[in-house]
Amino acid sequence: MLMRIHLVGGAVRDLLLGRPRGDRDYLVLDASAEQFMARYPTARQVGKSFPVFILDGSEYAWPRGPSLAADLARRDLTINALALDLSPAGAGFIHAHPRALADLQAKILRPASTTALSDDPVRVFRAARFAAQLPDFSLSPELLAQMRQAGEQGLLAGHPAERFGQEVRKALAAANPGRFLTLLADTGCLPPWFVELAQAKDIPAGPAPYHHEDVLTHTAQVMDRLAGDALAVWMGLTHDLGKTLTGPESWPSHHGHAQAGEEPAERLGQRLRLPGAFIRAGVVASAKHMLAKDYPLLRPGTAVDLLLSLEARRLTSRMFRLVQADCGLDHLGQARRELRAILKVKLPEEKRDLGEESGEALRLARCEVLSEMRRG
Repeated sequence: MLMRIHLVGGAVRDLLLGRPRGDRDYLVLDASAEQFMARYPTARQVGKSFPVFILDGSEYAWPRGPSLAADLARRDLTINALALDLSPAGAGFIHAHPRALADLQAKILRPASTTALSDDPVRVFRAARFAAQLPDFSLSPELLAQMRQAGEQGLLAGHPAERFGQEVRKALAAANPGRFLTLLADTGCLPPWFVELAQAKDIPAGPAPYHHEDVLTHTAQVMDRLAGDALAVWMGLTHDLGKTLTGPESWPSHHGHAQAGEEPAERLGQRLRLPGAFIRAGVVASAKHMLAKDYPLLRPGTAVDLLLSLEARRLTSRMFRLVQADCGLDHLGQARRELRAILKVKLPEEKRDLGEESGEALRLARCEVLSEMRRG
C-alpha cells in the first residue's frame, strides 16, 4: 500500500474558514518511520517514544490509535479534528470528526470527546486561546463543563510551564485576547498559572467615575483595546496586578498599586516561561503606568527620566497606548515630540567624558529643553 500524507488540524480548519493558515501539521498513514525516512532523507526525528519528524519546518506524525478516525476522535476540539488527504488517490478528500463540519458551520467550540481536556489539561488553555482567536464562535456546554471540571480537580498543575506559556503567547496575539482571560476566570481555571488574578473578579477596579467594573473585567477590556500587539497586550494584562493586593478596607481605591504590582508581574511572566522582553515589559507596565497617565503634569525631571527609561526598553509607544486603553487619555503625541527634542540635546565638548558629571549635565540640559517646550 502506498504512503498517504494528510494535512491535519488547524490548517484544514483555517482553509475551510478562509482564514490565513499558520503552522501546518501532517499525518502519515500506511508507512513506517523507516519508509518515511527513506522517501524524505532530510527529515529530522524529534519524537522518541512516538515517531514525529520535522520536514521543511512542518511536523509529520503518525495516528494516535489504530486508524485515522481514532486519531481524529482523540484531538482537542471537533473543529480541529479534520484531515485533508493529499495523496493522489485521495483526491483532496476531507476526513472529519462526526461533528466537526457541523460545528465549523455553526461556529461552535466543542471538545472532540468526553475526556478531551482531561486527557491533556493543557488543552484547557488551548480552548481558551481558540475562543480568543475565534471571537465569533460560541462555547458549547460540554466545553465549559470540561473546563470547570479540570479547574475543580486541579488538573492544570504539574505540567510543563513551556506548554502553557506557548498557549498564552498565542492568545496574546489573538483578535480578542481578553476573552482568553475571562473564559479561564469563568471556569475556575486561572490557578495555578494565573493565581494572581484568581480573585480579581471580586475586586473593584477603582472608584467611580473612573471605573464601574471589577479588576478582571477591566484587565480584559484593556487587553482587547490593545489587540494586534502581543507585547502591549501582555502589558495590559499585568498593569493592574497590584490592585489584587489591596486590602478590602481600602476598596475601591488602590493607592500604591503600581509599585505593588512589580513583583507579581515578574513572578507571573517567569512562571509561564515567557521571554525576557515580556517579563520586563510587564514589570514596567505595572510600575510606570500611573506616571505615564499623568505625563503632562509631571515635573520636567520626572518626565525626562520616564521617557528615557521607556525608550531604552523600546516601550514608549506601547506604554502610552496602554494609558489610552486604560483610561482614555492620549499622551502619545506629546510624549513623542518631547522625546525627540530631548534626544537631540548634546553636551558641549568640554562637558563630555566626565563620567557621572557628564550624565547629570546632560540630564539637566534635557530638563531645561523640556521646560522651555512646555512654557510654549
